[in-house]
Amino acid sequence: MSPIKILFISIEGNTRAFVKNLASYAAGMHDQDADNPLVESKEISEQTDFADETDPYFAFVPTYLDGGNGIDNGVKELMTNALGEYIAYNDNSKLCHGIVGSGNKNFNEQYCLTAKRYASQFNVPFLADYELRGTGRDVERIYKLLAKS
Repeated sequence: MSPIKILFISIEGNTRAFVKNLASYAAGMHDQDADNPLVESKEISEQTDFADETDPYFAFVPTYLDGGNGIDNGVKELMTNALGEYIAYNDNSKLCHGIVGSGNKNFNEQYCLTAKRYASQFNVPFLADYELRGTGRDVERIYKLLAKS
């Protein structure tokens, strides 16, 4: 079975930690049954050279915004633009099968707003969300969702 491919950006390390936990969970599931896919991930940053993706993938993006309330007035994306630009590069967006978002629920309407905007911009589904570094239940839930997709 092909691995679940993930492109992600991590600013404070929360998304990186979640993807690492997801890969560990996938390895355990694969050890139990080889039909369960592994997770293969690629971190995108400002230093990443753009490349043409050749396999379907899911994008994981945290939310970092400056100003506004996320609904009706000025919100500016911060620090995650490199991932959006990478997805937009050449035909990469055509291979994106969905977006998973993270954030802090204390920010109400801005929670996972970047992921929702990416989903809209690239016309792909907003698949799931988790708060901060997520929980073990989030890892299991999101793995099962991605494995079916």
